Amino acid sequence: MFEGKLNLPEKACRAFPDRLGSLAAGFDIKDDRSGKSDSAFESGEELEILKPNGPGSAPESEDDYVEMMEEHFESRVRRNPKKYGSRLVSVKEVIAADDKRSDLEYEKEINLEKLQRIADTGLPDGGGLRATAWKLLLGYLPSCRDLWEKELTENRQKYLKLKEELLLRPSEITRIKDEVSNYNDQNADNDVDGPLRRQEISQEDHPLSSGKASVWHQYFQHIEIAEQIDRDLQRTHPDMKFFSGDAAFSRKNREAMRNILLLFAKLNPVIRYVQGMNEVLAPMYYVFSTDPDEQNAENAEADSFSCFVRLLSDSVDHFCQQLDNSSGGILSTLSHLAELLKANDEELWRHLEYTNEIKPQFYAFRWITLLLTQEFNLQPILRIWDTLLSNPFGIQHMLLRVCCAMLLCMKNRLLSGDFVANLQLLQHYPDVNIEHLLQVARDLSPDTSSCSLSP
Repeated sequence: MFEGKLNLPEKACRAFPDRLGSLAAGFDIKDDRSGKSDSAFESGEELEILKPNGPGSAPESEDDYVEMMEEHFESRVRRNPKKYGSRLVSVKEVIAADDKRSDLEYEKEINLEKLQRIADTGLPDGGGLRATAWKLLLGYLPSCRDLWEKELTENRQKYLKLKEELLLRPSEITRIKDEVSNYNDQNADNDVDGPLRRQEISQEDHPLSSGKASVWHQYFQHIEIAEQIDRDLQRTHPDMKFFSGDAAFSRKNREAMRNILLLFAKLNPVIRYVQGMNEVLAPMYYVFSTDPDEQNAENAEADSFSCFVRLLSDSVDHFCQQLDNSSGGILSTLSHLAELLKANDEELWRHLEYTNEIKPQFYAFRWITLLLTQEFNLQPILRIWDTLLSNPFGIQHMLLRVCCAMLLCMKNRLLSGDFVANLQLLQHYPDVNIEHLLQVARDLSPDTSSCSLSP
């Protein structure tokens, strides 16, 4: 449409393949609840010819072009705010998202260091880039693209087998055993008439058996866990139809998450299920199940389970009360947070520690164990997790820095507040600029090894 009228830079040509209605191929900014596009132009709308430098002239550089187009977009929105709404995707954002997508979509061998740098700046919401990037960053997908299909098929089959073995009701297991046994008996007798034989029930298959090997005993042990999971899932993002409500779509999502959490509990008998794990699972399952690739979306449950296990592997000791005082326990991690705060702002550390006597256990326990999922809405969490998952030193390393940055961003309010006001502030953290928060976290002094918590 613009060829012959404007000399478009290469990146702009990719971002605007035909007309500005779609902004970029596969790049749709959608509202989480309605699924409607928020693009600045509707498909099929005619655009006026732009003459920024006089008749027949063209922008001299890509930056000039981008600036010109953004000014033009903003003027159209001001003239018709009802039509375009208050949310506008800038040209620079579109081009940046297109660059990130091309880096991942067209490379056969993914450079993980490069991917970490890209993800740290934030991944675009549309096009399935975040789902693929998270799988790579968590080690679920290998860096070689040619191996993806094989790895995904094997892992998804393993998950289905685990579900069959561990999530079937004992009555279903007994029925399957009976069918196999009857089939074998029929083949053995082969047309020989005789009296019917009573099917013997083994001790481990009896519903009243209390033996540890009994499938019924194990089943009843996990009923209470399953009921707790169901209650927690009902409270997961109640403002989002994706998770909440009686629609078939919502029930299907909750059922998939229930399977994941219950299977995790059965495979980890020491930890089992801890209240709040549903909140940690929710962002990952949401991202994977909204992947525009239908096959990936259909297998979101299996992929989410494997990635959920990998995600928690870095902080699993935080969920085990017996390990609270160990080097990897939650108390040790909270101590590291206090050291980090002291190294970067001793005034604020002293105020919280001695003036207010607010210990990190009072507010940061939830921040750390639940990876900040209860402190922010879902969209900010997705952005924060881009940075957490991309950190080359591990999730916990960056998580502590973000937690420290959360304190620093509230410094003025905390220094002027008393115990009650500050505790309420930290337990109900306000909305902040997420990009600023993450930049503060990156800029923190990295060396806390020599810090002492003594006054």
